[in-house]
Amino acid sequence: MKTFLHVGCGAKRKDRTTKALSSPDWKELRFDIDESVKPDLVGTMTDMSSVATESVDAVFSSHNIEHLYPHEVPLALAEFLRVLSPDGIAVITCPDLKSVCALIADDKLTDAAYTSPAGPIAPLDILYGLRSSMAQGNLYMAHRCGFTQKVLTGTLQASGFKSVASMSRGHPYFDLWAVASKAALTEEQIKTLAVEHMRPL
Repeated sequence: MKTFLHVGCGAKRKDRTTKALSSPDWKELRFDIDESVKPDLVGTMTDMSSVATESVDAVFSSHNIEHLYPHEVPLALAEFLRVLSPDGIAVITCPDLKSVCALIADDKLTDAAYTSPAGPIAPLDILYGLRSSMAQGNLYMAHRCGFTQKVLTGTLQASGFKSVASMSRGHPYFDLWAVASKAALTEEQIKTLAVEHMRPL
């Protein structure tokens, strides 16, 4: 059985990841900075010393890297690479600033872009972090950087990932998805991984 590291898991489990990772073929190892969500391992993306080198087959990171300062992103991605097995992959999703900023340019900064289980979400929340959570004291929700599809792909490549596939889902999701491999893959191989892992549940 393969193991994936669920980075910044919060209260979520593997059934809130992707179709492939939620299958019985994958074992989940939950990792979070917040001890209250009872992760298997506690740590930060920039210091994953609690995770052994080359010990997981995949890293799943949903809406985490935007919480880092720009200079911390390469440190986190270096940690992702370190913990991945030689043929491991990272699946990363984060807000898409291009589609969000289109709404902002249309003067819809505080208008609801979509409705989530937490209530209406405005471009302001997507850009800077969920205001309702931060108002309750959860400042882990603050966003400190952001990405477009071009920038996310380039950042992953610059950090040492050999092959990358990415997509922007636009309205009503306003997010980016990327699959990045530690080893160099053929175009067909990375496309296959994209089909398997860029299908959010």
